[in-house]
Amino acid sequence: MVFECFGTRKKVVIAMAHIGALPGSPLYDVQAGVQKLIDDVASDVEKLQAGGVDAIMFGNENDRPYVFKGSAESVAAMTAIVQAIKPQLKVPFGVNYLWDPVASVAIGAVTGASFVREIFTGLFASDMGLWQPDCAAAARLRTNLGRGDMKMLFNINAEFAHSLDQRPIALRAKSAVFSSVADAILVSGPITGQPASRSDLRDVCEAVTDVPVFANTGVNINNISDVLSMAQGCIIGTHFKVDGNTWNAVDAARVKRFMDVVETLR
Repeated sequence: MVFECFGTRKKVVIAMAHIGALPGSPLYDVQAGVQKLIDDVASDVEKLQAGGVDAIMFGNENDRPYVFKGSAESVAAMTAIVQAIKPQLKVPFGVNYLWDPVASVAIGAVTGASFVREIFTGLFASDMGLWQPDCAAAARLRTNLGRGDMKMLFNINAEFAHSLDQRPIALRAKSAVFSSVADAILVSGPITGQPASRSDLRDVCEAVTDVPVFANTGVNINNISDVLSMAQGCIIGTHFKVDGNTWNAVDAARVKRFMDVVETLR
């Protein structure tokens, strides 16, 4: 069993529901407003659930350039959007506010999410500057909000960044579980939509055996068999979009084809 919210499934697929640019970010569509964001993500969620995914994760992928601390207006908007979509959900859901672990926990806790994803540990040189997340603050907020049941999924090799910690990735993963009480470890590629190194995923899966390990980026219909032969699951966004383009809407046919393959592997 991966987590209780997934029942008896041993291999799971978490699909991304990418929210458009939120209020306050440069790409936000002021004329269309928050209602357009709700309508677009609702359409994507409908297609993802019809295709048979195991869970949905809401993310503010289009809030570019990314920030390390969420603004009041964007956090409020993302909370409202997730809350508006909740009645439509038939599967467990999670939240990821890029790249703020405290905001992710806050939104997830108050909306009733089963899990949150973020960069919680490490030190990185990134496109956004020096990246130093505060795992302790996020974990303590989870406790203070009474959501100890909400799982924290640790992405340990950040996209758009290079780790300044020179320890092997397997050791960093094992350390995150030991010192920071990670509920799951996620292994990423260098950028959204690009796969993690197979050797990185293999090494982490071999080193971490007491919590689930997921492939976090670049999973597609051609590599899912290899991924699930090692990991307990994957998080997938780009491959489910029209033409495999991160910024497009979800393609229902692509979701169905992918999940049909997954069913043969479970």
